[in-house]
Amino acid sequence: MPDAGRIHSGAVSDAFAGLEPAAFWRHFAALTGIPRPSHEEQRVAAHVTAWAEERGFGVRSDAAGNLVVDVPATPGREDAPAVILQGHLDMVCEREPDSPYDPREGRIHVVRDGDWLLAEGTTLGADDGVAIAAMLALAESGAPHGPLELLMTVAEEVGLAGAQALDPALVTGDVLLNLDSEEDGTLTIGCAGSEDHVLTFTAPREPLPPGAELLRVTVSGGRGGHSGGDIATGRASAIKLLAHALRGAGEVRIATFDGGASRNAIPRDAVALVAGEGVRAAVEAAGAGARRSHARTDAGVRIAVETAGAADPAGGVWSAEASGRALDLIALLPAGPLAMSPDFPGLVETSSSVGVAATTDGALTLRCLSRSSDDDALPVVRGQIEAAARLAGATYESLGSYPAWRPDPDAALLATAVRVHTGLFGAEPEIGATHGGLETALIGAKRPGLQMLSFGPSIEGPHAPGERLHVPSAGRFMQLLRALLDELSR
Repeated sequence: MPDAGRIHSGAVSDAFAGLEPAAFWRHFAALTGIPRPSHEEQRVAAHVTAWAEERGFGVRSDAAGNLVVDVPATPGREDAPAVILQGHLDMVCEREPDSPYDPREGRIHVVRDGDWLLAEGTTLGADDGVAIAAMLALAESGAPHGPLELLMTVAEEVGLAGAQALDPALVTGDVLLNLDSEEDGTLTIGCAGSEDHVLTFTAPREPLPPGAELLRVTVSGGRGGHSGGDIATGRASAIKLLAHALRGAGEVRIATFDGGASRNAIPRDAVALVAGEGVRAAVEAAGAGARRSHARTDAGVRIAVETAGAADPAGGVWSAEASGRALDLIALLPAGPLAMSPDFPGLVETSSSVGVAATTDGALTLRCLSRSSDDDALPVVRGQIEAAARLAGATYESLGSYPAWRPDPDAALLATAVRVHTGLFGAEPEIGATHGGLETALIGAKRPGLQMLSFGPSIEGPHAPGERLHVPSAGRFMQLLRALLDELSR
């Protein structure tokens, strides 16, 4: 039965009924029905291209698949400088294991809960569907603006890959408004840089010892979240909890160890197939500890053990010694906030997370993501991760990094945006930076001198099921975008 105060959408449009501005919500609703995982943006790109061609707007792309839609100036603003509006086409496609919905297939069940829209059992895709919807709605609105370049990048959620490969000649404007921030009333002027790490642990496998019982140990019920924006919340890492539980069992033999779904999300679930006499007692103790430690952050987190059924797992198990090294490796990997920002109180400056663990063909692969607004801190964290890999006998590879976007509190664009915001809403905005990654860091490096600013509506829980979008703030977001483009084109 639906919760009181909620509107569940049998048809997706039910949850959007009566919301304003109507064009924004119409476009956002359409996006919830289009599969758009990273590296699979073809269908949403085709949707945008068809929309642009119907209106006679030019569409350009580069070799990476990044799109630009050229929107002419409104009458009287033809001589204004071009402004780039920027967001990304892809989304993190997370779902609860038992959810009947799946963003990868374009099945997002949208629910209205008071002033919020959320996805039941999956991610919503407000990150960054709000940017795409805002661009399309703005271009249709007739609100005054100069020439616009709607830059829609691909594969943002996998290391900003689209922006990494962006052909800088694709855009010509000297001002860029990034529409990928998640705090209403805040103008973002900086972001963290990051580095992706891959560790691979291999060791000889052997048959399960005679008489040994194969057990399935599961960590579930974590809240997860964005490994940038939510890293300071203290939420449980299912991968870390699972390794901690198994290390408490003494000698164990691991057949498989898997957890997490996205390298930039806090892992909510993890599962291992293991054998060992002390496993059941260790899981009971670790589960009780996890419930105490995460009572406020992850009230539903649980660690459970059950008989796996199979007498001898295919591919065998690692020895107790090798299994111990694999668990030590996970224990040594840095996770959580590592330093706080001296410039923005309460903001994490440097962090790291273990986002994915996967066992394939007898090899354990671990994906880590480190972030910092101090470019000199990332090599230090890399050194820690490399050292942990070396001590465990694992291999290490960096998949690349990108620099931080350094704040400029004296920028003319920021002063204009503060003035416009204050005039609209009667209050000055907050000025901040984000510990998440924004494509401004890479685009700015490719286009030196580009003036940049980021803002957006309030989004909570991106990268995890239950992600939600604040409806009134989306209206204010569109107001600010229209008014700022008006001011910039005068």
